[in-house]
Amino acid sequence: MVDVSDKPTTARRATAEALVGLAQETLSLIIDGGGQKGDVLTVAELAGVMGAKRTADLIPLCHPIVLSDVSVEIRPERASGTLVIRASAATTAQTGVEMEALTGAAVAALTVYDMVKSIDCSAEIRHVRLLEKSGGRSGDWRRRDEPGAQPDAEGAGPVGGPGPGQQKKGFRGPRRATPRAGPS
Repeated sequence: MVDVSDKPTTARRATAEALVGLAQETLSLIIDGGGQKGDVLTVAELAGVMGAKRTADLIPLCHPIVLSDVSVEIRPERASGTLVIRASAATTAQTGVEMEALTGAAVAALTVYDMVKSIDCSAEIRHVRLLEKSGGRSGDWRRRDEPGAQPDAEGAGPVGGPGPGQQKKGFRGPRRATPRAGPS
């Protein structure tokens, strides 16, 4: 784990997203509340909240933090045959809540998959990703392709990250290939 004892306690928030692609018949069944295992949307939203609260138990080097808010919302999009899952987490702590938001979105998506796998083998989890974060030393960040996002000076990415040619603290560079041991 990274030592955060010298970092100031600040308000932090993060939002993540996951998409679940489904057959139109499956999406209609979910919207109508007719799943074999029950109300897919409600169960998945609850599972996402529970997952966010257990993030430090699932991710080995993630700090256990007290969450002040977690929300998971699932929006069906009939035109694309997709469930859009948005998970947000907030805290006042010495470290961020990006992992909690990502875990909440991922667990909600996995729950949807579990609840529909017997009727839709084509179900697919896509794009588990951070959308935005605020607070902490690195400040605010928003995914460039999100509405209202502003690209950096080069137009190449999100605001709030390291500048051109700079490495974020803790960056270790590219992985080095491990030499294979040959025959003895």
